[in-house]
Amino acid sequence: MIESIIHNEIMFAFIIRSSYHAAGVKFFTPENYSQQLAYMSHKAGHHIDAHVHNQVNRQVEFTQEVLVIRRGKLRVDFYSRNQEYLESRELEAGDIILLASGGHGFEVIEDLEMLEIKQGPYAGTGDKTKFSSVKKGEIIIK
Repeated sequence: MIESIIHNEIMFAFIIRSSYHAAGVKFFTPENYSQQLAYMSHKAGHHIDAHVHNQVNRQVEFTQEVLVIRRGKLRVDFYSRNQEYLESRELEAGDIILLASGGHGFEVIEDLEMLEIKQGPYAGTGDKTKFSSVKKGEIIIK
């Protein structure tokens, strides 16, 4: 239902499986994360007060991404900041993942539709460092 990918006490990702259900509001991210992710479930007639968001200056040091798998299957490979392969997970339709830290790579296993949500503005070539990923035979899926 909820899975945390942790290495050396560093949170790499939260996975919210499509089977997850709970009443009310549940934030998965700590307040200090630059990307906030929550699950909400309310009965018909529940009221959420109208609001606007105030202008607040924030400093983002690393990009965090949320992927929403709409259709298909995706393998996510996790890497340390030193580009060392750690482990992999498969995501299916309805699954959501917050990529919080470290590195990652992907392989599409079945034809895929997904949404990606991350901070902007986009920093162009300075936004990421690409590196060689592991080969398919080396992948360990937990």
